[in-house]
Amino acid sequence: QVQLVESGGGLVQAGGSLRLSCAASGRTFRNYAMGWFRQAPGKEREFVAAITWSGGTTYYADSVKGRFTISRDNAKNTVYLQMNSLKPEDTAVYYCASTGKVVVPTEPTKYNYWGQGTQVTVSS
Repeated sequence: QVQLVESGGGLVQAGGSLRLSCAASGRTFRNYAMGWFRQAPGKEREFVAAITWSGGTTYYADSVKGRFTISRDNAKNTVYLQMNSLKPEDTAVYYCASTGKVVVPTEPTKYNYWGQGTQVTVSS
């Protein structure tokens, strides 16, 4: 069992920045690849970014590439999502999730454990 708790969401103006954190507890954090997803009202949950267990490889959705950066600190059992140049269309609830898959997936269904989510609102 892995418990995930997100933090760092909030209200920010377009062009601003936020840094989300996801603290993990339970099974060995470093064994899992981690992903960030988001879900806007009336829309399906979508992939944002992911990182391998070692942190050596990262993946991004085209919509956030160049603006968002995923990273992890295995000593602190924490994964981060630095979000810069935020746009109103980035408004959503952001979730972190973990997966034991060797090949890091982008499909939400392939992630085993999820946090409760943190709201990010970007005003225009």
